[in-house]
Amino acid sequence: MTAAEGTSFKETADDGYALGGLTWRHSSPDPQRPVVIINAATSVRCRHYSRFAAYLFSHGCDVMTYDYRGIGESRSESIKGLRASWTDWGALDFEAILKRAQREFPGQPIDVVAHSFGGCAAGLAGSGKVIRRLVTVGAQFAYWRDYAPEQRWRMFGKWHVIMPLMTLLCGYFPGKRLGWLEDTPTAVVRDWSTPTARFEDRPSGRVLMKKAGALPFDGVRAQTLAISLSDDPYGTIPAIERLLGYFSNAAKTHLRIAPQDIGERQVGHFGFFRSAYQATLWPIALTWLQTGALAADTPGRQVPRS
Repeated sequence: MTAAEGTSFKETADDGYALGGLTWRHSSPDPQRPVVIINAATSVRCRHYSRFAAYLFSHGCDVMTYDYRGIGESRSESIKGLRASWTDWGALDFEAILKRAQREFPGQPIDVVAHSFGGCAAGLAGSGKVIRRLVTVGAQFAYWRDYAPEQRWRMFGKWHVIMPLMTLLCGYFPGKRLGWLEDTPTAVVRDWSTPTARFEDRPSGRVLMKKAGALPFDGVRAQTLAISLSDDPYGTIPAIERLLGYFSNAAKTHLRIAPQDIGERQVGHFGFFRSAYQATLWPIALTWLQTGALAADTPGRQVPRS
């Protein structure tokens, strides 16, 4: 294993689906060493986060990345007809990785770094109470009225009109062919494109509510840092706060960073995990994972909590 690659693994979810991922693991166990799980954005392969995972590994963490069912390391030959909703990605897939972390790293604290929808997935697992610290980046669940005003209608057309229409025609969303992320299962597209302000009103959210009577977010009691970038058209302040509101039992801090705060012109929704920001943005997440607090010289501003 090289630090940049990790070691491949397979894990079976409770419904029998085989998930694939990567582990960066130190040779000797240490009960003080955190194991960090990285939750990907919708239809972004876990390998996108490998350099960031290697960075955490080099600073003393064990790290696990994985792909949700239907994506990357967790994709079968065809995803037509695949059962895979946003709720499945959290309640089944992330739950399986949480259980693996507890089994493979017994006694070690479990932390999570979550990008975009990955922050929502962090609240959907039944074992969320084991998460010690949580860092989210641009985390929200795509409510169209929260999109940045200057891009809202273009994004609505792309993600809430074209994407579901292409999915209806193909039986899945052919995102890779279009250069729009990875191919995406139908039920995930349905969750993403449904224009409702509450997750429990999304199709798979309604199913979960009917089955369980409540969403599991309340079980997460982690020290939570929500990082948002001012030029992220998905991760506006209302979008970030909308998701944070579900984590009612977590201690929450929302850090808003402008690209100019770190001497950049733009960062956007996907930029945080690029190695260009290893010296400016990655230490913010690392410090939170290590201490549960922000350093005195952290760039940006804290958004007041209502």
